[in-house]
Amino acid sequence: MDTEAAARTGTTSTGHAARLEKALGVVLGTEQSPLRLRAWDGSEAGPPDAPILEFKSRKALRRMLWSPGQLGLSRAYVAGEIDAPGDIFAAFVALSSAGKFAEPGPFRPPSASELSLLLRTAVRLGAIGPNPAPPPEEARVAKKGRMHSRGRDSAAISHHYDVGNDFYALVLGPSMVYSCAVWPDGDAAADGSAAGTAPEPASADGLDAAQDAKLDLVCRKLGLQPGMRVLDVGCGWGSFALHAAGRYGASVVGVTLSTEQASLARKRAADAGLTDRVEIRVQDYRDVQDGPYDAISSIGMSEHVGREQTPAYAAALFGLLRPGGRLLNHAISWNAGPTSPDPDSFIPRYVFPDGEMISLSEMVAALETARFEVLDVEALRRHYALTLRAWVRRLEQNWEEAVRLAGPGRARVWRLYMAASALGFENGLTGVNQVLVRRPGGEEPPLRRTAWL
Repeated sequence: MDTEAAARTGTTSTGHAARLEKALGVVLGTEQSPLRLRAWDGSEAGPPDAPILEFKSRKALRRMLWSPGQLGLSRAYVAGEIDAPGDIFAAFVALSSAGKFAEPGPFRPPSASELSLLLRTAVRLGAIGPNPAPPPEEARVAKKGRMHSRGRDSAAISHHYDVGNDFYALVLGPSMVYSCAVWPDGDAAADGSAAGTAPEPASADGLDAAQDAKLDLVCRKLGLQPGMRVLDVGCGWGSFALHAAGRYGASVVGVTLSTEQASLARKRAADAGLTDRVEIRVQDYRDVQDGPYDAISSIGMSEHVGREQTPAYAAALFGLLRPGGRLLNHAISWNAGPTSPDPDSFIPRYVFPDGEMISLSEMVAALETARFEVLDVEALRRHYALTLRAWVRRLEQNWEEAVRLAGPGRARVWRLYMAASALGFENGLTGVNQVLVRRPGGEEPPLRRTAWL
């Protein structure tokens, strides 16, 4: 590169960073890096005003050589071999909008010529060596039996949720709600996404009120009344069960596969004096046999069910409801058309093993096939982006304590996962929807939505 071109791009002509820029270009499928790269020798390359991606070790490049795509970069980040020391959202916006990373669906691997260039770069930088072992935070549930069997589902849930209740409390705050909050119009409008600008981080201080609003919205949609019997599928730490029992007088059974969640949920029910109205079980929803229930909530749980099992899931919940009873299914959806999420990418490997996002149309079709009547569908995509930004802010504000509680690798997994997920909701790749349905029969539903709006 000549001096004038180097001055325009801000790329150094000496040191390791210039070669790293070429290697990243191979992985991304771009001629110019969207990031400012900083190498382990202190050299820098790339656009001077771009977000910084710091390579702290040659091992990061070796991971890119063995897994040239999202997985290699993710493993290097979790292992602490690369870092985004500034605004992680800005770094991921730059990365995800470049080359192959901007393409939905499974990552397109490098060609033979691209791999050859990557190999030559690794040789020059002394990064050749055996494939580094994945960080210990990577899930191993694939060895636990048939996908979506009871045992394997239990292992997948344990991998994600049994990280430690104190860690989750640090990120989620007092509400202990691990799903999309519902923000007031002022906060949603202020995120800037309608105008195509980068949203500001949602206020962590407003998160608890937004989560309370979400729990209350679900109760109103379900039409809860004192004495009603409610099943909460995937009850988490019991927040919805406590809300429904404490404010609406319902009798709630919550089921989860996480023993740590169940332990804290029971303690919270006891502390609130609600043990007579809240029962928490460590139980698979497929094993619940004590229906009928007056209402069922499933908040952020059906993503763990899997596409093939979704019709059976809908049928099982239909069988547990009395005629006229309502089900509220709150779930993330895949909005990127006919492509599918990459099963070999970061989130399936580190965050939600065996998790499957399906489209809203697939979910509604499964519910209707099970003979449910659809009453209402509400899209909350922008709300989840705001929620995730609030969680990231809380994590970063309490970083040292998060590392102490969960370890540095796990803390980095959650920072990466929540930031990347926020961007997925902001760019419309993913959505989240509340689908309200009822089992036909019994009393008629309200004529209008005024009962819950």
